Amino acid sequence: MASLSGNSSGSDETRSAATYSTPDDGLIDEKKRKRKESNRESARRSRIRKQKHAADLMAESNKIKSDNDQIRATINVTTQRFVEIEAENSVLRAQMSELSQRLDSLNRILDSIKMNGNSTTHQCMNDELFGFGFDFVENPWNMMYLNQPPIMASADMFGY
Repeated sequence: MASLSGNSSGSDETRSAATYSTPDDGLIDEKKRKRKESNRESARRSRIRKQKHAADLMAESNKIKSDNDQIRATINVTTQRFVEIEAENSVLRAQMSELSQRLDSLNRILDSIKMNGNSTTHQCMNDELFGFGFDFVENPWNMMYLNQPPIMASADMFGY
């Protein structure tokens, strides 16, 4: 009813102020426009930085994956080489054990011969028993080739 009576209210004054522009309004609009433009430019730079960062992270990820693949390949080669060397070591240990047993046997024979000091035994072992014309008592390594099978060992024996 106040509006019917012609009295103006506060909301009417606000409406009238918005419809009338002052010289300062153009300056405010220009500031708003510049601020919006500045914000857009800042957002654009931010997007560019974000894209560059994502691309850098992707490149680093690819490099790390490549390095991991190379390390895995090196580990596989090294593991295979280790298995081969371990198998070879097992064969060499078996051969060493066999040769040690043969050496112990030869040393026992030599000790037995030395204890007996019997030239008949010496002569028998040299010529008649084996039928060879060399003295294996004086040179025990010659006996290794007499009726001895070769040392046979392989990685298959040890489950490699």
